[in-house]
Amino acid sequence: MAYRFLAQALYENEQNVQMSGLDSRSSAMACYPFPYLPILNTVVSTLNPTLSDETSSNKRLKRTTSIAEFLGNTYSNFYSDDSIGSTISRTSSTSNLNCLSGIQIRDHVKTYTQRYLAAEGMEDAASSVVGSDCDGETKEDGVADGMRLVQLLVLCAEAVACRDKSHASVLLAELRANALVFGSSLQRVASCFVQGLTDRLTFVQPLGTAGLTASAMSKIDIASEKKEEALRLVYEVCPHIQFGHFVANLSILEAFEGENFVHVVDLGMSLALQHGQQWRNLIHSLANRTGQPPSFVRITGVGLCVEQFQIIGNELKTYAGSLGINLEFSAVESSLENLRPEHIKLRKNEVLAINSILQLHCVVKESRGALNAVLKIIHELSPKILALVEQDSSHNGPFFLGRFLEALHYYSAIFDSLDAMLPKYDTRRAKIEQFYFAEEIKNIVSCEGPARVERHERVDQWRRRMSRAGFQPAPVKIIAQAKDWLGKHKFCEGYTIVEEKGCLVLGWKSKPIVAASCWKC
Repeated sequence: MAYRFLAQALYENEQNVQMSGLDSRSSAMACYPFPYLPILNTVVSTLNPTLSDETSSNKRLKRTTSIAEFLGNTYSNFYSDDSIGSTISRTSSTSNLNCLSGIQIRDHVKTYTQRYLAAEGMEDAASSVVGSDCDGETKEDGVADGMRLVQLLVLCAEAVACRDKSHASVLLAELRANALVFGSSLQRVASCFVQGLTDRLTFVQPLGTAGLTASAMSKIDIASEKKEEALRLVYEVCPHIQFGHFVANLSILEAFEGENFVHVVDLGMSLALQHGQQWRNLIHSLANRTGQPPSFVRITGVGLCVEQFQIIGNELKTYAGSLGINLEFSAVESSLENLRPEHIKLRKNEVLAINSILQLHCVVKESRGALNAVLKIIHELSPKILALVEQDSSHNGPFFLGRFLEALHYYSAIFDSLDAMLPKYDTRRAKIEQFYFAEEIKNIVSCEGPARVERHERVDQWRRRMSRAGFQPAPVKIIAQAKDWLGKHKFCEGYTIVEEKGCLVLGWKSKPIVAASCWKC
């Protein structure tokens, strides 16, 4: 509880913080023309001045709070918990830090540090009443260690952005000693960012040269069986994908109401998972809908793993047959960027729905042409509904450090939720983090150009993109059903679902994680 006061201390008045007169590392000023770098350096060094001489220490960090509670305005009210679970706050993008003007950072930090200490004292008193203990560790040590780790990550990202290999290498050495794969949520998420920073630094040319070696910046694939297992575990443990399936299926069912010939095109298809869980659920719902089930159902999977798709399709046909539904499955071997309208075989009088679960962000490029082309093809197909589910965060900004901070805030919330759902040494958690989320983090942090495919954007940006492509919003009006679904599954206390401008947003302790929206032509 007290740590949220510290989060407020960092960001409550970020628009009023002044910029002139701040000290910063000369290397940052010289080689990286992004105004908020010196501010970040000053903030972290001001928050933790007594640790400036501890850069060579390899002391193991104590159990502490998540990075999300150091970064971002995660709660909208200082002294009340009423808003928790009912709203999802959206902090200003870290890319807006360059808008800061004026000087009073130290005064702000001093003021809010006093508030934090007061809150901490109240929490200590409450803890003594209920008999809780901290395993001999003081909260001051935990906060200091956590802030030190955040400081190291930000300074290392700055050094990498400046192509200062020597300084970045020193910081990475200390980070590796403290960012533990089986540590606290803060340490574990830091370990993933350390991997990304290490990869990026490997391909950075010295200061004064052209920059990144783009041809070498490719996403490193891990063994497919490990990726598949991690994806399955994410589906079982976390609500993110299941939430997307639930909202998409209800929207598709509504579009198919009373129709006899229906057709679903699944973009990507991989997140239907090994046995086509999303479509099993949809087939079951169609078989049990009010009135008669549809006379004919078609499912088309689009992607590169057509052999796997066909296996899934055969299983789905058997399952549909057991429920009295005639199902036809087909696979289109194509990436989304190479998809053409003629690849999708449409039939007369059938109602079409398009499904995209965590896929379209992969075709968001700097030129925007790839995504626009895909959306144009979808629009030409004239689906009755397009169900779109995407990560709700800004990981596609033009500046590396801004993306780094956004990703740090976003994934720290996810790791914090995993901390609450699974025991510390549970191998499932390690597999989820290291073979699924770590791969996303490394791609965001280490890759540039075509190799960077994890280009997540906020739901507002998707609204603008969809509107420009000729789509109209179809508001998702199932907030009550979604909350009932979340309550029945009991993933973990802390997850919330809110409706926002016609979209449904799944969040962890008010931090947006996944957004589901629907569109029509």
